[in-house]
Amino acid sequence: MDAAFSAWVPRRRDQIHKTHREVIGIRAARDHAALKPLPPTPYLVAERHLRPVGKDCLVAFGGNLYSVPARKVRPRQLVEIRATKSQVMLHSTVPDASGETLLSTHPRAVGRGVRVVEETHWDGLPTGKGRRTTTGEVTPSPRREPPAGGQVGPLQALLDRAAATRVEVGRRPLSVYDELTGTRPFTTNSPTKESS
Repeated sequence: MDAAFSAWVPRRRDQIHKTHREVIGIRAARDHAALKPLPPTPYLVAERHLRPVGKDCLVAFGGNLYSVPARKVRPRQLVEIRATKSQVMLHSTVPDASGETLLSTHPRAVGRGVRVVEETHWDGLPTGKGRRTTTGEVTPSPRREPPAGGQVGPLQALLDRAAATRVEVGRRPLSVYDELTGTRPFTTNSPTKESS
């Protein structure tokens, strides 16, 4: 069998190829001369996907969850996942002020149902303890205490005794909720009916 193959190769190299109409041996020599050496680093094969960020700053990919920094994303924001065999890199779709898009890098999880979380990514998220409801960078200004020795009405006296009045909550405009839900603000103008 080897002898038959060795006898066939020189005959095949002398034939004209039916696609490019050149002698196969001459075309092969030219193609081999054009080949360059392999690069020193191997070609990196990566999957690329878009995924939304959850309220808990986790992104689902491949049946697993990966964290992104809470202060750099918002819920339902799309992020780009670039996944190699061993690593998952999460990128913002819009560069920040310095032109950087990388949000976080994690080792790729093995199996399914794994949560790959860097604890510092959750800095700024509500802890569930207390009544804090916002994740923004701006800290709310403290509530003003009533003036000492000033006259206070019965309702204010009752509110001052309640523990709920001392809980700090973030303040934000209602337009933030419109942005998060993708709806337009309510308007009082009623739609006009067109007559036909």
